[in-house]
Amino acid sequence: MKAFLKNKMVIGGIFMMVFYQIAMIGMFMYGYSAVPKNLPDLTVAIVSEDEQTGAKMVEQLKEQLPFHINTGLSLEQAKTELDNRSVHLIVHIPQNFTQQLSQQGEQAQLDFFMNDSNPATTSSAMQSVADQISSKMVAQIQTQSFEGLLQNMQLPEEQAQQMVEGIMTKVSANMVVTNPKPAGMHNQMAPMFLAMAGYVGAMIYSMISVGALQQMKGQLGKWKAFLGLQGLNALLALIVPLIGLTIYFSIHGYGAETFLKVWMLHALELFTAISFTSIFCMLAGQAGMLLNMPLLLSQTIAGGAMMPQEMMPGFFKAISYISPMFYTIQLDYNLLFGGGQTPKYLLGLALIGAGALLINTLIHQFKGVKATNEENTPAAQPQFM
Repeated sequence: MKAFLKNKMVIGGIFMMVFYQIAMIGMFMYGYSAVPKNLPDLTVAIVSEDEQTGAKMVEQLKEQLPFHINTGLSLEQAKTELDNRSVHLIVHIPQNFTQQLSQQGEQAQLDFFMNDSNPATTSSAMQSVADQISSKMVAQIQTQSFEGLLQNMQLPEEQAQQMVEGIMTKVSANMVVTNPKPAGMHNQMAPMFLAMAGYVGAMIYSMISVGALQQMKGQLGKWKAFLGLQGLNALLALIVPLIGLTIYFSIHGYGAETFLKVWMLHALELFTAISFTSIFCMLAGQAGMLLNMPLLLSQTIAGGAMMPQEMMPGFFKAISYISPMFYTIQLDYNLLFGGGQTPKYLLGLALIGAGALLINTLIHQFKGVKATNEENTPAAQPQFM
């Protein structure tokens, strides 16, 4: 055992084991501490078209709800923001709400709009909020109505009973779910695992391909080897995603058009991920994995599949802006279930890929010049005694 403990490779392995323990547990504890602590960072839009009771309800909800409240949107604007995931719940008070409350036998309807094409944290939280709002409004109206009923004790028993029954069902909650996901946890988690499968494969491949690039430079030349590798990367990025997507779509098909769009998306993701993870391998060789692994782990939180960007702690929110997985997951939500701002996410993913490729090109140029200078240096002549 002592001999192994003196071996540099074993010492390096122990160091990596301890390092990843600290990195994984630290990221897990820090990242998921945002749930439910950062739930108030979500946005609820309140749209009131009722000028009487509605105005009072808006003020009550603004005091009671611990969220960012937006009251300056029309219903159509709020729906657009909901589709874009900038708003996470819409509370709509219809124009005839007061009228329905005042008429006996009528039921006043309170509308809630929720986008299901979101992380499970968002969907479950907003469903709970809608239930709480509905319960509070019903309780308040019941209290007010019972006070009025008790003040008028001269009513016949049968009429009083009818009024009580009417009060109990006076307000109904109408939940409208947009972009619903198919049933099953595998569909809820599909955007995360489809993106992660491509990214992990790209990370491992980049370490191997960069090693091969260093070997092929001597045979093909510096730039011919580099361009040849980029051509191979593009070809693999187009072909490899077909394997995983075929498995997923065979279990739950979305149609040929959706399959084609998701295929093209993950081809772009894979090429971007290869370029992105190659940066550290180009800089540090196989040791680049020491940086790539923590970056992968951070993207399981910064990717936006477990919580929305608004809820992420500062470090992970910053990572999300340069994360290939974040943009891919948002686009998977859009293509599989529905959602807005697809061009914005596509542009973000493409810019990360282009930026990473440019950085790799610059690193390759720098290392190539350095290698050439070393080759031109006269070799040291052996000394003979």
